[in-house]
Amino acid sequence: MPRQEGRDRQPDGAPSAPGSAPEPATVVVDAAVTGRRGRLRTTLDLIRSNPTGRAALRIFIGVTGAIVVIIGLILVPLPGPGWLIVIGGLAIWAVEFHWARRLLAFTRKHVTSWTRWVTRQSLLVRGAIALACFVFVSAVVWLSVKLGLGIDLVATVLKYIATN
Repeated sequence: MPRQEGRDRQPDGAPSAPGSAPEPATVVVDAAVTGRRGRLRTTLDLIRSNPTGRAALRIFIGVTGAIVVIIGLILVPLPGPGWLIVIGGLAIWAVEFHWARRLLAFTRKHVTSWTRWVTRQSLLVRGAIALACFVFVSAVVWLSVKLGLGIDLVATVLKYIATN
């Protein structure tokens, strides 16, 4: 068992006299281990310290991340935060898997650089990018509804407009 500071030494570093009361153990709190992240890191380290806990944690993180990624991929063609949910699942995997941490860093780097590039462009270019995104998402939604439900949204809308 590791020796704790102040247990068998006096404050000046000299050994304690036999039979004397030991000094109270000093606790050194690292600034990086405070707050929610610190508590989470401490809890995860405690779980990882046991081989069974380590295996259970890897399985739990793997399954949870896979469920979130699959839900996100299902939602990608629909309007909404599909890709954001996929990246959230990747972040869950990154807690335990090194390859996911690297992929998340790669994704974060490229999304950040893309965002910076778009914000430097003129209003006309940003409008063209927004229009292209709108056309792409509309085409994906139309195709998903047509193939998934058998409903042609364009034909339905055109028929509705023609009757009114």
